[in-house]
Amino acid sequence: MAKTIMIANEVYNELKTRKKNKSFSVLLHELLHPKTMKKGKGLRECLGTLKKDKETIATEKTLKRSWKSWSKKYV
Repeated sequence: MAKTIMIANEVYNELKTRKKNKSFSVLLHELLHPKTMKKGKGLRECLGTLKKDKETIATEKTLKRSWKSWSKKYV
């Protein structure tokens, strides 16, 4: 059974940006019951939101090289 609720425009806009391709019902259920959400989903949403400084870029390059050499050596 569908119900109508009233919310502020700011709340609606925030929910609309978070829902992506889900229905509002699914989004609200996930927000009310966070344990039912898949683990790691929050991390995927945050991916790319941090600004990268020179040190972070250098570290990523070093890690990529290390991962490549590790996979060649042991696999």
